[in-house]
Amino acid sequence: MSVSSSTPGVNDFVIKLANVNGTGSASANGLLMKAIFRMGIPVSGKNFFPSNIQGLPTWYEIRVSGDGHLCRSGRVDIMVAMNAQTYAQDLAELSSGGYLIYDSTWPRARQLSRDDVQVLGIPLAKLCNEHFDNVRSRILLKNVAYVGALAALLELDLEVIRGLLAETFASKPKLIEPNMQAIALGFDYARENFECPLPMRCEAMDKTSGNVMIDGNTAAALGCLYAGATVGAWYPITPSTSLMDAFKTFCERYRKNEESGERNYCIVQAEDELAAIGMVIGAGWCGARAFTPTSGPGISLMSEFIGFAYYTEIPAVIFDVQRVGPSTGMPTRTQQCDIMTCAYASHGDTRHVLLFPANPRECFELAVQAFDLAERLQTPVFVLSDLDIGMNDWMCPLLTWDESYRPDRGKVLDKEAVEKLEAFYRYMDVDGDGICARTLPGTHPRGAYFVRGSGHNNFGRYTEDAGEYQEVVDRLLTKFDTAAELVPAPVQIGDANEIGIISIGSCDGAVLEATERLSAQGINVDYLRVLAFPFGKAVTDFIDSHARIFVVEQNRDAQLKNLLLMETETPREKLVSVLNYSGLPMDCRCVIEGVTAALKQGAAA
Repeated sequence: MSVSSSTPGVNDFVIKLANVNGTGSASANGLLMKAIFRMGIPVSGKNFFPSNIQGLPTWYEIRVSGDGHLCRSGRVDIMVAMNAQTYAQDLAELSSGGYLIYDSTWPRARQLSRDDVQVLGIPLAKLCNEHFDNVRSRILLKNVAYVGALAALLELDLEVIRGLLAETFASKPKLIEPNMQAIALGFDYARENFECPLPMRCEAMDKTSGNVMIDGNTAAALGCLYAGATVGAWYPITPSTSLMDAFKTFCERYRKNEESGERNYCIVQAEDELAAIGMVIGAGWCGARAFTPTSGPGISLMSEFIGFAYYTEIPAVIFDVQRVGPSTGMPTRTQQCDIMTCAYASHGDTRHVLLFPANPRECFELAVQAFDLAERLQTPVFVLSDLDIGMNDWMCPLLTWDESYRPDRGKVLDKEAVEKLEAFYRYMDVDGDGICARTLPGTHPRGAYFVRGSGHNNFGRYTEDAGEYQEVVDRLLTKFDTAAELVPAPVQIGDANEIGIISIGSCDGAVLEATERLSAQGINVDYLRVLAFPFGKAVTDFIDSHARIFVVEQNRDAQLKNLLLMETETPREKLVSVLNYSGLPMDCRCVIEGVTAALKQGAAA
C-alpha cells in the first residue's frame, strides 16, 4: 500500500541538497537550516555523508514543519542538485510537483528532464568565478550562493542570515562580507529570473522559542559533565567520537582551575576499545564516575571486560551510538542494531541495564541517570543512542538543570561506617535487593577486598563450590529485578484502544506522526515508548491491555520484539514487527504502511 505525504505548502516542505563531500557544503546547509529555525519555524536536518574519502556524494535533508514534525517525511519537494554524479538519482527522488535547482554554468538539460517537476537553473559557479578571485573561495562560496537563491525562493529573512554569519565568523569578521556577497549573488539572480517566492515557502512563526538546536553527542557530553563524570576513555570510532570531543571541550572550560591551570578530569585516548573499557572499570572501582563512548564494533571488543564489570559489580557507563552493522557495515548510517548485543553483552549469564534516549534532550537527561544507576546498582549501564540522534542537529526544548541534584553513589561505606562493622564482606546482601555495600580503595584496611573475575562467594573469597557460585549469580538476578524498579518509566500516549505501538529511541518522531495520520484514517492506536531495559510493570501492563501490538524498530531481526518475547510472558502472535533497516532514519510512511498492511491482512483472514 502506498501512503502519500501531505501536500507541501507554507512552512511544510522538504529540501534536499545533493553535494560532494569535502566542498564545504555542511556549513552552507547548516546556515540554511538555522535561518529557518531563527524565523521561529520548526525544522530538522539529516546529514547523509560517506564514510570514505573526499569527493564522494553527500546529501543533507531539511524538513520544514510548522506542525512540529521532525522526522523524515518520505518526500522531497526541493532538490538542490550540485553533484553531476548523482543527477539521475536526485531527479528520481524528487516528488511530483517539486522543484529541482542545479548549477546551470554547465547545461544539463537532457539529464534533468522530467515533465512533472520544474527545473530552475542558476549559474552558481559562473557567478562566483566572476566575483571572487581565490579558487578555494569560489568552491566554498558557490554553496553559500545557493543559500542566497533559496532565501529568495523561500522568502527567508536576509537579516537573520546576516546575524548567523556574524555569529559564525565572530573570530574572523573579514569572512562575513564575502559570504554575504555570495548570498546576494544567489538571491538577486533568483529574484530576477524566477517567480519568488515559491508556493512552498517560509512564513515567520513563534514556535521555536524555548528550543535549541543541538546534536545528541554534545547533549550527552554535557550530561556527563553535570553528572559529575571526571574520567573518560575511548578509542575513536564513528559516530561516537564527537561525544568525547565535546566532553573534552566542556572539561577544559568548567573543570580547569583558572589560576593554577590544574585539571580536575582525566581523558585518555586508548590504544583500542578493550583498553578503554578497562580504564573506565579501573576508574569506577576507584570511585570516579567514568564512561566510554563507542559504537557496535567497540561493544564487540569490550565484551569480556563488560562481563568482568558485571560479575565483580563495578559501575561503568557506556554510550553506544549505534550505526549499521554487521562488521564494519556502513559507519555513517543509522540503525538500532545493538539491542541484543548490549542487553546480554559478554559470555555467560549476563543482563545489563539499557537506556534509550529519543532525542538530544534525553541524551542529556539519561546520561545523568546512567551514572546514578551504574553506581546504585554497581554494574555497567548502556545508553543506546544512534547516529541519527548523535550526529544530527535536532530542535528540542532548552536543557534544564535541577540545582538541588546530588549524585546517587549508592551503597558506599565510608571510614566511620566500616569501623562500625564487625567484618566487611564485599558480596554480602543484607537487605535483599541484590545490591551489596562497597568500599573505595584507601577507605579503611578492614574495607579492603580482592577483586576477581573468577568464581567468588558472598565473602569475596575464591570458590569453585557449586552452591556458593550459584548463590552469587542468583543474587545478580535479584539485582536485575531491582533495576526494573529504578530505571525510567516508559512514556505512554493513549490507553483506550485495542491496538498499540511499542518503540524506542529515534523512531519516536515517525511513530508520533504516524499515529496522527492513522487517526485521520480512523485507525486509533495507543503508543508506549520504552525508555529502559529491564522492562517494568508498565510495559507488561501495556502489552496485556492491547489485543495487538506493533513493535517499531530500526533493525532487520526485530531485536526489540525478541527482547520483549524473551523477558515477558507475551504470546509471540500478539507482537507484529514494523522494521526499517536501510540505514536512513525512519519516516512515518514505514509505520503507516506496516500497520495498515497487517490490519488489512488480519481482516482478510
